[in-house]
Amino acid sequence: MRKILYTGIMLLLAPWQTTAQSGLIDRVVAVVGNEMILYSDIESEVNLMRVQGVISDKNIRCEVLENLLLQKLLLAQARIDSLKATDDEVDMQIDQRLRMMMAQLGGEKATEDYFHKPVFQLKREWRETIREQILTQRMQAMLTKDAPITPDEVKKAYRKMAKDSLPIIPIQYVLRQIVVFPPAADAKFDVRERLLELRERIVKGEKFSTLAILYSEDPGNRMRGGELGLRPRQELAAPFANAAMALKPGQVSPIVETEFGFHIIQLIEKEGDMFNARHILMRPQYTSDDRATAFRTLDSISTVIKDGSLTFEQAALRLSQDPKTAANGGLIVNEYNLSSRFEKDQLHPSDYGVLRDMQPGDISVPFETTDKMGNTQYKILQLVELIPSHPATVDDDYAIVQQLAQQQQQQQAFNAWISQKQASTYIRLDDDFKQCAFQRTGWVK
Repeated sequence: MRKILYTGIMLLLAPWQTTAQSGLIDRVVAVVGNEMILYSDIESEVNLMRVQGVISDKNIRCEVLENLLLQKLLLAQARIDSLKATDDEVDMQIDQRLRMMMAQLGGEKATEDYFHKPVFQLKREWRETIREQILTQRMQAMLTKDAPITPDEVKKAYRKMAKDSLPIIPIQYVLRQIVVFPPAADAKFDVRERLLELRERIVKGEKFSTLAILYSEDPGNRMRGGELGLRPRQELAAPFANAAMALKPGQVSPIVETEFGFHIIQLIEKEGDMFNARHILMRPQYTSDDRATAFRTLDSISTVIKDGSLTFEQAALRLSQDPKTAANGGLIVNEYNLSSRFEKDQLHPSDYGVLRDMQPGDISVPFETTDKMGNTQYKILQLVELIPSHPATVDDDYAIVQQLAQQQQQQQAFNAWISQKQASTYIRLDDDFKQCAFQRTGWVK
């Protein structure tokens, strides 16, 4: 699909560089209907792309201009159709962008220093730009919304698709699981005792950061002394964020339990609903006896299945301790596409390590693994189906083919709309940009 049809059409996040800051003599380089594009608009977008790590080339300004032309075409139509963006929507977008910038630049003061302006002035200057972004996105969504596509239309589109252009579907696995969690009471008590001991050492004067390096089980920030960096509270688990925001700088929290384990937190600073903190994460540690008990339980369940007393599905419904998959008879749903099929890279490494030597219908030996939060669990797997690698087909991969057909339909409709609007809208380009190798014809008249 061409780069035009996606949710963000390279929209300006903010005026990152003003004409005064750059020393440019600003001028109008294009007019679309009643909408103008300034040279500083192009330079601002180019600078933003550089900040984001996009490699520039000699055509970058032509590409940016074409995206701005399309943006103005959509904006003009949005105004004709009387689309609105409420003040609350604009404020929410401004706050989101401001939080993102403060996180990248290191806080409110660093952001003001970077732009040489106070935050309230930045908000005022960005308001109209962000309102236009919302209208443009809303207009594009209206033009590219999912139109009903029937199974017959999907099949017709599939027959017209070049077979060498169809995606290759890797080997896929369908599997069920029965999960047993180790006894938790003793292990949770032990981890709380260890954290209480560390907290007491910190209160008596030891450095939190040193103990985080030595004892924290969070590999992402352990070597930084457990420091998270300035983060919006919405990005973190609610119990963690609430505990951190209740602290004063330098204070250490009581023990906090989240789905990731148990924490103690030291607040470094907070700004509005953002904060920076250190933490020490510990998870319950299970003994060899706990492991042996879980394995015996799973061995017993496996024996019942193999002697025919219960199917794997029935056993999962009755005996699995993972409520999400137990309700599906142990069937695991792929969170990426909501199907029951998994590609190798979508499987947990320990699951794949067991599955790769199995045949459909086989039941694995019990093994230890972790959930996506890093918590220990024990389970057995059944390989329900193994689908070999193949080009996508309308029979075996209908959802993928349907999506491709829908995208083609949307792209064709969008292209037709652009061509029609280019022909009926006043468009003028500066002579310096008329030689651009635009992807679409119709901009130069």
